[in-house]
Amino acid sequence: MMVLKGDSCLLNGRKPMFIPDSTSELGVTECVVLRVSKLGKGIAPKFASRYYDAVAPGADFIAMDRAREAQQAGEPWTKALAFDYSLAIGEYEPTPTPSLKGREYLKEELVLSPEEAIAEAGKLMTIRQGDLIYIQLKRAPRLVHKEEIIRTEINGEEKLYCKIK
Repeated sequence: MMVLKGDSCLLNGRKPMFIPDSTSELGVTECVVLRVSKLGKGIAPKFASRYYDAVAPGADFIAMDRAREAQQAGEPWTKALAFDYSLAIGEYEPTPTPSLKGREYLKEELVLSPEEAIAEAGKLMTIRQGDLIYIQLKRAPRLVHKEEIIRTEINGEEKLYCKIK
């Protein structure tokens, strides 16, 4: 599944995530965010590492109750996934090589490898410098609650901090 989110969905820095009024069950899944560094379409996986220059930890928020409703009605999950500030992004690390080894997120934990994600996105649309491609981890979403803090540390440094309000 591929989800497109507008720039109003991005939550950068250490800003808090306010639970939207439209949901009573806010969930989160961890993800890795790739920053696209050049224009491309129809990209072969073996060349995909040339199309992103940085990676960051992310927290992808989902309105769990709205997702259930959409699933039961056989509708797209857009209302559950693409709402304001639904993707928190931490600090980027440059990626001089396509390997994520040595980082907290290993390729085995990702739903797709960065190369596969770039290639898949490039099949559907032209990717452009500054676009963000996020790849979920193979972990089920979990519910979050007010005052909870979501953090990710990589090599002992805090790279993502997001307080739920």
